[in-house]
Amino acid sequence: MFEKSLLGVLTVTLFAPAAWAQSYTNLLDGDGLQHWMTPGGGDVGEGWKLEPGGVLHKAGNGGNIITREKFGDFELWFEFRISAKGNSGIKYRVDQYGKSWLGLEYQVLDDAAFPKLTRDHHTGSLYDLVAPIPAVTRLNAEDQYNVGKIRVAGQRAQHWVNGQLLIDEPLTGPRWKNHVANSKFKQTPGFGENPLGHLMLTDHHSEVWYRNIYVRRLDTESSGCPARVQQVSLQPSF
Repeated sequence: MFEKSLLGVLTVTLFAPAAWAQSYTNLLDGDGLQHWMTPGGGDVGEGWKLEPGGVLHKAGNGGNIITREKFGDFELWFEFRISAKGNSGIKYRVDQYGKSWLGLEYQVLDDAAFPKLTRDHHTGSLYDLVAPIPAVTRLNAEDQYNVGKIRVAGQRAQHWVNGQLLIDEPLTGPRWKNHVANSKFKQTPGFGENPLGHLMLTDHHSEVWYRNIYVRRLDTESSGCPARVQQVSLQPSF
């Protein structure tokens, strides 16, 4: 189930009464990657390998992969580790804009290798749009996993890393439109305001490791989750 590092962040109660248990989906359960596909609807390529211990390793050219389901308001917990000079990210509310699949991105980066980048390109930022609130992000050593969290509810996005709140930003209104107008997405009308979309793990030609990717819906939409959804109660310790 959860590795020790994530147990330090979450309290897990199995077989909780249905009246108060929250429904989480383990996006790395089973022997394969049945929750994931290519943006074109194909099977996940060999560049993404599910290794012993439930670790998803982007070891080669695997391309971007997205969840088969779409999510509106949701909460996502995950652990990640990036290679030296590596670059990756988790995108959400991903949709097709013309020929491109775009979404809001929780940046995953070897920050120390890119000291000249602005904070809106560092780990945990809302990539190219919003810089982390704290001046310094608490990241673990390169060979250790970090715990990430993304929460989107009521058109407001929040990002955490290792219990530290980095992003707390509305996804609509004049402030948001200003963020978009000053970003690489300025030529994409309505960017980030769509209420529903896929989750995406990006392939930026770097090695990256993910494990314990758990998502739950916060909206009233029927999940339509595949079999083997685990019923757990997750209570953050921060």
